[in-house]
Parts: sequence; structure tokens; C-alpha cells
Amino acid sequence: MNGYETTAAIRAEEALGARCRMPIIALTAHSMKGDCERCLAAGMDAFVTKPSRASELFEAIECTCSATLQ
Repeated sequence: MNGYETTAAIRAEEALGARCRMPIIALTAHSMKGDCERCLAAGMDAFVTKPSRASELFEAIECTCSATLQ
């Protein structure tokens, strides 16, 4: 499975009555125009490109988890 297929499977399981939404952050070396939008449209919550700084990844995790808990 690739990231898009995995995200679709997770979101399908959640639609069946999951207790909470699992945060999904795309971490990819493929950073072409439209990739971020494609990931978000597929159900991912955030998008980080490689190489990345730890601070960028931590910020994505913090923002995604904060939004998930609300």
C-alpha cells in the first residue's frame, strides 16, 4: 500500500464508527506543485517534505494532534 491507499483504508475504518480520528501526516520527498493539496484531499491532515527540519515535523505533529483533540 502507498500512503494514499493507507489513508483511504484508515478513513474507511473510521467511517464505520471509530472512536477517534487518527492523525495522518504525509512525509515525502516528492514535492511537486499540487502534492500538498492532493494529500489533504486524500484525507491526510498535514504535509511535510524531506529533507525536513525536526522543528517542521514537530510543528506538524503538534498542530495535527491539537486539531484532532478538539
